Amino acid sequence: MNIEKIKAPIITEKTNNLSNENVYVFKVDKKANKTEIKQAIETKWNVKVDSINTVNVRGKKRRVGKYTGFTSPYKKAYVKLKEGSKIEF
Repeated sequence: MNIEKIKAPIITEKTNNLSNENVYVFKVDKKANKTEIKQAIETKWNVKVDSINTVNVRGKKRRVGKYTGFTSPYKKAYVKLKEGSKIEF
């Protein structure tokens, strides 16, 4: 099912400012494409999607003591809704 493609909303100060412009940001499955993301959001929240931009976020280098590694990479989607649509978390 497509609803599993949406993992979680990303809620930060920047994304809260974007929500005033009717743009919401979600962490999505790395293999999901724009049409799958659109269908999942429209069915889960019953809204109309205007456009979607996706970004592959690389893992950042992190260190714990003498061990180094990377945080997990993920994909995020900027979803612009049509006028009159709104998502409440």
